Amino acid sequence: MKANIIAVFDKEKEKVLVCRRRKNPYKGLLNFVGGKIEKEEDGLTAAYRELWEETGITDADIELTHLMDFNYLVFDNWLEVYFGRLNKDFTVRGEENELLWIDISSDFFDVTQFAGRGNMGHIMELIKEYESDLPDEEKY
Repeated sequence: MKANIIAVFDKEKEKVLVCRRRKNPYKGLLNFVGGKIEKEEDGLTAAYRELWEETGITDADIELTHLMDFNYLVFDNWLEVYFGRLNKDFTVRGEENELLWIDISSDFFDVTQFAGRGNMGHIMELIKEYESDLPDEEKY
């Protein structure tokens, strides 16, 4: 199975969008938004489609960066990771999972609160590292 997750930051980059999962895996825990990549889709197209379906965010509202992929060989699972910052204030909408904006200083490694067995913390740290290496004019 191929899937994606997307870390969406608000315009000020003070908060990140998460959903409270209503289904397993990780039922009840917070996760980035995302979903399955269809066979005929490339990853970026699927990421924008999932954003639209789950939040109402379109490619006019955000530019996504493909950060990395996880390939879980023994589970036959491929996970693409994207992130981006909204270019305006935006009220998200969604019915699949409860959507929440949380502070970017949250402990994303807390496995009692966040899905992914620490992967969300790892992803957030890599985004911070990536941005610290950008020239000032390219940073959020």
